[in-house]
Amino acid sequence: MKMKIGKLHLILESQDEGGYTVYIPELPGCISQGDTKAEALKNIREAAELYLEDLTEKEAKRIVSKVEIRPAVV
Repeated sequence: MKMKIGKLHLILESQDEGGYTVYIPELPGCISQGDTKAEALKNIREAAELYLEDLTEKEAKRIVSKVEIRPAVV
């Protein structure tokens, strides 16, 4: 059964050389890429599932709770 830990944030960046990089700030080191947005999003979902696969629900929630994301005006 897949673990549900709540909503996570995705950062999707287009790359100058083409394609997209996507990462999840709440999961340190969880990063992926794709030639299209759809491919990058599919790949990051798989990366997140693999990242969480070996963690207990308590460990996963502890990792996620360490990150605070706020909007900034610059």
